[in-house]
Amino acid sequence: MAPLVDVENLRFHYEDGTAALRGINFQLHPGERVILFGGNGSGKTTFVLHLNGLLRGEGRIEICGLPVNNNNLAAVRSKIGMVFQDPEDQLFMPTVLEDVCFGVLNQGHPEELARAKALSCLERVGMRPAAGKAPYHLSSGEKRRVALAGVLAMEPEILVFDEPTTFLDPPGQRQLVEILTGLPQACILVTHNLNLARRLGTRAVFFQAGLVAGDGPVDEIVRRFSWEW
Repeated sequence: MAPLVDVENLRFHYEDGTAALRGINFQLHPGERVILFGGNGSGKTTFVLHLNGLLRGEGRIEICGLPVNNNNLAAVRSKIGMVFQDPEDQLFMPTVLEDVCFGVLNQGHPEELARAKALSCLERVGMRPAAGKAPYHLSSGEKRRVALAGVLAMEPEILVFDEPTTFLDPPGQRQLVEILTGLPQACILVTHNLNLARRLGTRAVFFQAGLVAGDGPVDEIVRRFSWEW
């Protein structure tokens, strides 16, 4: 089966010349939930920001068979949904419902359909009662669920999460795991949270100094690189 994400020899340098990615090869297949481990500065977030063209380096990236380039950016971004580490980066409309509708409207769908999709996805993440609220009135966990609803409403084939448990207390983390377990999309999750990784991951990839240093079952990667935790 063809990979949903196919990355070959991805390299990226910051403006000061620092090599952030030094030849990354990676694939994500349908049904997988891949955990990206690694220390701070190892290249994990830099890597995922390349997948929808937010950063542009050297090498080959294909998302659902589409090369990530200027001609395909809109199509690529409809295939891969990103939930950032800080939900404040994604919530900016006056109400929760408007926020979740925003991406669907941007895809060109009529307002009635956007509203229906938004309400359905808010229901899915347990946030429909908050539809009329202002996002700044929500807790950190609620904001993260609304951000996820906004991504789900656009019906991507791939989901990417950068440190999804940041700012969440233990009950919030459990709720997030329950939601993510029920999603059909293939996922990439950047995290340091071993409990989350063990509960959700079908595979783990360890980043080290801009390279993939290990790729395999979650527990195997944790054992091999336990000194990092």
